[in-house]
Amino acid sequence: MAETDEFGEELADFVRRVAELKSARSVPADELPTVLDAAIFELDHVADQLWPRFQRLSSDGPTGIASTDRQEQQLLKALFQRVPVPVALVDRETVVRRLNFAAASFTGVRAGYATGRPLTGFLAHADRAAFRSQAAAVARGDGDRSLTVHLQQQPSAPVRATLTALRPSGEPRSAVLVVLQPADSRVPSGANTPGPAPNLTETTRHTVLMDLVDAMTTTLLSAPGEGRSAVPERAAEVLHERFADWVVVDTGAARLSRTTVLGPSDIPEPSDTPGLSDVLGPSEVPRPSAYTEVVAALAAQDPAACPLVVEAARGGSTALQVRPEDPDVFGRDTSGDPFLVRANVTSLLCVPLTTASGPVRGVLTLFRSGGRLAFSMAEAQAMDMMSRHIALAMARLN
Repeated sequence: MAETDEFGEELADFVRRVAELKSARSVPADELPTVLDAAIFELDHVADQLWPRFQRLSSDGPTGIASTDRQEQQLLKALFQRVPVPVALVDRETVVRRLNFAAASFTGVRAGYATGRPLTGFLAHADRAAFRSQAAAVARGDGDRSLTVHLQQQPSAPVRATLTALRPSGEPRSAVLVVLQPADSRVPSGANTPGPAPNLTETTRHTVLMDLVDAMTTTLLSAPGEGRSAVPERAAEVLHERFADWVVVDTGAARLSRTTVLGPSDIPEPSDTPGLSDVLGPSEVPRPSAYTEVVAALAAQDPAACPLVVEAARGGSTALQVRPEDPDVFGRDTSGDPFLVRANVTSLLCVPLTTASGPVRGVLTLFRSGGRLAFSMAEAQAMDMMSRHIALAMARLN
């Protein structure tokens, strides 16, 4: 019982130190690394000292203190959530088991959404393989690791990820505790994510979406009889840049053929474009030739080599993906590079062009890239409605 009391006193001291760390969040930016180092030290203390003692007391202690042990375990879980340092608990496959409040704010991803999904899905494509490899090494007992990664929504801000092994009570395998820190003292957050102003109301977003639907309907009704293939081309022009960064159109019934590819190919040099680096990041802004090459490669791609398009044409249902986990879902170019990686795609919509009872007349694929907000369910629903209107316009010209 004396050991339990001692453990309780040490845990109480830890709680007080955490409270002091929380109050230190308002220190100047140049002093923040010192606070982060102290927080990491406290996390190490929990992993190396408090947690093993708690496990020992839970397994060896008398049944009379089982209720107290459960309370202590609940307290440790609460402390994990309240620690003022972004922390995630993942398995050896980087699947998120827990994400504390600070990590949710840091990454801009809700904890409920992240749980059960690989943490690598929120990182830039180039960093995913290295992070998986380091996490696997830590989980199998090869020692702590640290590496620099980039969040997919803010690729310009490097993030330092520190990984350490942790053996949860009653589990045969080690988990990995991931501590995230801004590598350049800039803390990214969901509130600072580039894109439309974060204070827009749902009513305003709905109005903007209805304006897009109105523009699409006007275009379809006023389009001259230029042939069926001209309908999706005009629709793509309405959606390009206003609704999506990239627009790809495949038409045909028995066999699809690529008819339209619109991308940000006319972007000037980064130095001549104020604010572009704030959206994509200085190191992520492609030069015009790079975008032109991607557009040309997409135009030359056979839709049959694109799994996402083939599935949409076969199943006739809309596909919405945010931070696509599989980079090969839209195929690869002739050099073997995934198109989603080359176009820096962060969300996509793939919509079949079909009426309620008619055949699929084509597939419309939309990409958003860089720091632009991901496609929402409301936008996907509106796009599904517009796709039926496009299909009706195509059928009218048969």
